[in-house]
Amino acid sequence: MPWFENRLGEQLWYEDAGCGIPLLFLHGWCMSSAVWQGQFGGLDNDSFRLIAPDLRGHGHSRCVSGQIEFERFADDLSDLAKFLDLAGVILIGWSMGAQIAIQAYQDLADRLTGLVLVSATPSFTAKEGYPFGLTSNEASGMRLKVQRNIDRAMHGFHARMFADGELESFQLAELVTGLLASVIPPETDVALAALDALVEADMRSLLAEIRIPTLVMNGDRDPICLPQASDYMADHIELVRHTVFPGCGHAPFMTRSEQFNCEITSYAGSVCDRIA
Repeated sequence: MPWFENRLGEQLWYEDAGCGIPLLFLHGWCMSSAVWQGQFGGLDNDSFRLIAPDLRGHGHSRCVSGQIEFERFADDLSDLAKFLDLAGVILIGWSMGAQIAIQAYQDLADRLTGLVLVSATPSFTAKEGYPFGLTSNEASGMRLKVQRNIDRAMHGFHARMFADGELESFQLAELVTGLLASVIPPETDVALAALDALVEADMRSLLAEIRIPTLVMNGDRDPICLPQASDYMADHIELVRHTVFPGCGHAPFMTRSEQFNCEITSYAGSVCDRIA
């Protein structure tokens, strides 16, 4: 089984398949590496090496003693990159995973050739000068729901991820439902700690430090990380390409996996051509 040991001596899980350009995928809040099934099954495994860790406290990576905070997530990511001796990496973060990617950028910069931020925001909650996050009342409501019943809270969160009509196809709805059902939610204390980290984080100042070609992707009907948040990032990152998925909510890589994978493939080709 694919485990690695971080600097704290903790055992963390990761998936690893294919060969070629390394694509390092980071999942979102209360999710796991299982969400990337459409990429592991849809991207060319002869062209790409696909790597997806279960973040600390999530998925199989449950036996951790360190805090659930962005600095620790970033340290774990650096430890994984060092363990696998990765170079020329395209780092792909979704939602909370995108904020982890932004947090880890400086430590990983020498190993990266590209950065992909999917359904992302530099600040999960609205702050002074940044109205593109959830209100404090919405965040408090999420916290209360998790405290009461995490399974019920996650069911509601999953339903909110998708725009009206996005799952009209029975086949797609069945596929997405099965994918999300394969994600075992973390313990309640981990979910709450990760949510607290999201509420407190503000990474706007880090965007200007990103000096590699960056692909920002989002649905135009995302109610969780608002489309305006992706617009903001595209305006504050120097080398950026911005792709919007019409009619999509928070997880275009699930509901538009073929188009998403084509965007990743095209972007990876442009990054490699630029380096060559």
